[in-house]
Amino acid sequence: MKPRPKAKPDTAKSSTANLLRGRFTRRRLPEVEAFTASLPFDRRLYRHDIMGSIAHARMLAKVHLISSADARRIVSGLSRIEREIDGGRFRFETSDEDIHLAIERRLTAMIGAAGARLHTARSRNDQIALDLRLYLRDELGQVRSLLTTFRSSLLQVAELNVDSVMPGYTHLQRAQPVSLAHHLLAYVEMLDRDRERFAQALARTAMMPLGAGALAATTLPIDRAFVARALGFDRITQNSIDSVSDRDFAVDFLSAAALCAVHLSRMAEEIIFWSSSEFAFVSIPDEFSTGSSMMTTCSLASAPTWLTALR
Repeated sequence: MKPRPKAKPDTAKSSTANLLRGRFTRRRLPEVEAFTASLPFDRRLYRHDIMGSIAHARMLAKVHLISSADARRIVSGLSRIEREIDGGRFRFETSDEDIHLAIERRLTAMIGAAGARLHTARSRNDQIALDLRLYLRDELGQVRSLLTTFRSSLLQVAELNVDSVMPGYTHLQRAQPVSLAHHLLAYVEMLDRDRERFAQALARTAMMPLGAGALAATTLPIDRAFVARALGFDRITQNSIDSVSDRDFAVDFLSAAALCAVHLSRMAEEIIFWSSSEFAFVSIPDEFSTGSSMMTTCSLASAPTWLTALR
C-alpha cells in the first residue's frame, strides 16, 4: 500500500477557500472534504437559505448591526445568486461543505466585505434549523393541498356511485354487498386523518429558530420577532439548545408521510386487483398503464376469440 501523501500547507488565498477554516493552515484531503460535505444534499435548500438570509440582513440593518447600504447590497446579491442557481449558472464547490457556505462565498466574492457581515449574530446551526423548517413548511403546504384535491375527487366519484353495488371482501372472499360510494368514502376518512396529521406536523414545524446561534444564542441586540414576521412565522422557539438540536418536526413529517403512503398503496393495490381478469371491475385507461411483453404474448396466444371481437 502506498503511503498517503502529506497535505500541503494552504499558502494560496483562493476564492474556493473555506470561509470557516479558522486556525487551520493545511488543506483537508479531498476524501475528507467529500465525506463531510452535505452540499450534494442540502443544495436543494438554496431558496429557503436565501429567504432566511434576506430577512436576517434586513433585521441586522434595523438594529444597526450593519448599515442600510450593506443590507441593500446583501439583498441584491442574494437575489442575483438565486437567479444564478435557478438558471444553472452557479458553480458549486465541494470545499464549500454546505449550501450556507456556498452562497456566502459567492456573495462575498460578488459584493466584498458586506457579504461577510451577513454572518453576524448567526451560526450555521440555527441557519440549517431555519432552512429545514422553511423547506418543510412549503412541502407540507403542497402535500396538504394535493390531499385536499384528491379527497375532492373521491367525493365526486362517490356521489356518482351511491347506487353502484359491488361485493365487499374479507380475506379476498366475497362477504357482503356494499356501495362503491361507501367503499371510496373509507379512503376519504383515511385522507382526513392524514391531513390532520400533516396539519399537526406543520404546527410544530412553523416555529422560527434563528437567533439561537451555535447553541447559546448571542449577546448582540437582534430582533427575532422581526425575522419571524418577515418569514411568516407566528411562533419563535424558546430554548436555544433545543432550537438547534430539534429535528422532531422532521420526524413528524416522515411519520405522517409514511402512513399516508400506506393508505395510497392500499388503494393502488385494490385498483390492481379490480383491473385483473379475475375481478374485471375496472379498466385502467391506456394513458395510465404500462405493459409486459410476457403478459402480452400470453394474452395473444390464449385469447384469439376476444381479440377478434375487439377488432
